[in-house]
Amino acid sequence: MTDLVRGADQEDLETPDRLMRRFGVEVLDVNPSASTAVMSMPMAGMQNPFTGHGTVAALAILIDMVGGLVNHVRRGHGEWTVSSELSLDLSPEGSLCVLNNPDSPVIAEARPLGSSDSSALSVSTFAYGGTVIGGGTVRSYFISGDRIVPADPPETLARTPNTPLADLMAVRPAAADEGMRVLRQVDDPILRNGIGVIHGGVATAALEMAASAVMNIDGSPFRTASVRVNFLRPFYASAQSRYVATPLRLGRGAAVSDAQAIGADGRVALAARVSAYR
Repeated sequence: MTDLVRGADQEDLETPDRLMRRFGVEVLDVNPSASTAVMSMPMAGMQNPFTGHGTVAALAILIDMVGGLVNHVRRGHGEWTVSSELSLDLSPEGSLCVLNNPDSPVIAEARPLGSSDSSALSVSTFAYGGTVIGGGTVRSYFISGDRIVPADPPETLARTPNTPLADLMAVRPAAADEGMRVLRQVDDPILRNGIGVIHGGVATAALEMAASAVMNIDGSPFRTASVRVNFLRPFYASAQSRYVATPLRLGRGAAVSDAQAIGADGRVALAARVSAYR
């Protein structure tokens, strides 16, 4: 893993090293002066806990990590970053490339898009086997570093190559009304960022899994094509924290669903729209 040490600022990295280790993410290159970064993530064995089918949900974790880091290195003195928007797009064959040949990692490269002000925007591309299969953007909002509480909790999970993605993300399917899918977010300190909320990429991946499941009730599988997420307020894990997905349109060849992350107070913390095609 590339050395990310930046003096006393190391603890301010938006994505803690412990979270990268949880998901097997490797930092291949970081150039703070150019604000670029390259990371990889293994995809083998990752399945949607509702359907048992292979999933590309974890790509949301990867893009939030690599794009968030590119935004983070552009922060000012005494500032920190939190994700405020995230988008993810896959080529028509992108999902199939990853799901049919999951033994190689996906490589993500990120760079800045425009200058930074009160927020910063990065653009990333995904490559698999040397072929670009998708990309997306991460917008980060700058906040005061005074809100950051450094923490280094011990690993709570004995990860193996066969550990389910749901266990890595500490999510559990829950009973729901017909036509809905609900994932519970179990509290796991490894998944929290520096302000104590669930990492934005993890929350986005859970939204995608719930949204994908509600579109794949029967028939041949729909493959995720795009994910759009707005981070509305901090999302804390608790016994009541959950991700809820409902279908917006289920057609013969295309589908769209909405998903929300809802906190213990009943308020929506994240809102997502996911599209998919057969």
